[in-house]
Amino acid sequence: MAEISVELVAVERRLWSGTATFVVAQTTEGEIGIMAGHEPVLGQLVEGGVVKVTTTDGETVTAAVHGGFLSVTATGVSILAESAELSDEIDVDAAKKALTGEDEQERARATAQLRAAGQSV
Repeated sequence: MAEISVELVAVERRLWSGTATFVVAQTTEGEIGIMAGHEPVLGQLVEGGVVKVTTTDGETVTAAVHGGFLSVTATGVSILAESAELSDEIDVDAAKKALTGEDEQERARATAQLRAAGQSV
């Protein structure tokens, strides 16, 4: 199966990089799936979105992503997020508590965190 190079980066750090067979991200235009050979595209990521990367090893890397951009070129995919957390780094209890808050952005962030962590919202 064809491979693509993927970089998942937040402002504060690189979360994951490697080769993948498939990437799914939520943009302001809708959900996009990317495989090798995809046409170049630039998309704005939604606040409180989820990115899933299927690695060439068959594993899935899932991250809650909060704003930023997705860039697809002939050489790969770059996900440049304002902030992001890998699914195994998410504090599920704290995210559940944040769902009851009044701040809309914090609720969106918590929803994305819970979805990335495999929790129902």
